Amino acid sequence: MQIVAAEPDFSVQFGRTSVDVCGRNLYELLHPSSPSVLNRHFNRLSEGRCNRFATRMVGLGDEGRAFSGELTGIAVQNTTGLLSGIVVQVRPDEAADGTDPEECVFAPKERLLSKLDAQVLEGVASGASTVQLATRLYLSRQGVEYHVGLMLRKLKAPNRAALVARAHSMGMLSVGQWPPRVLPEFIK
Repeated sequence: MQIVAAEPDFSVQFGRTSVDVCGRNLYELLHPSSPSVLNRHFNRLSEGRCNRFATRMVGLGDEGRAFSGELTGIAVQNTTGLLSGIVVQVRPDEAADGTDPEECVFAPKERLLSKLDAQVLEGVASGASTVQLATRLYLSRQGVEYHVGLMLRKLKAPNRAALVARAHSMGMLSVGQWPPRVLPEFIK
């Protein structure tokens, strides 16, 4: 997954120069949850089972800022039909409300949660009620609501469903795992 060449437009999306990107592993530019999703796609390309794929991804830009977009992988074959490389294209999303996409992301220091906040978020994401979470985490109902309220404000979400959606879109929750888990990079 080593990058051997990069167009300037590709590199700029990640807040780097082409020289800085070359030689790096592609996964260094993407959110830590990316390998679990992308490995399957890249394996299918390398095995010749498909010649291209497109999937959602979360990239890491300037100062660790996250951005979402679409990643396309295209198999390149040599004259004998063997895989000689993979071209990767990244197209970042535009903000749906017309605001600058940079204003819609959070710096790493802002997305860190305490271990208890992470446990509450995991419970909310799995559909646990306030009473169930209180029992599981040895908190009062008000204690659970306090932590939920903190995260609602921190992630600028109006309700629990939006909180889970925001956490997922930021790449805070593991992909392809039930019950959802907050990734260790987001826990203090």
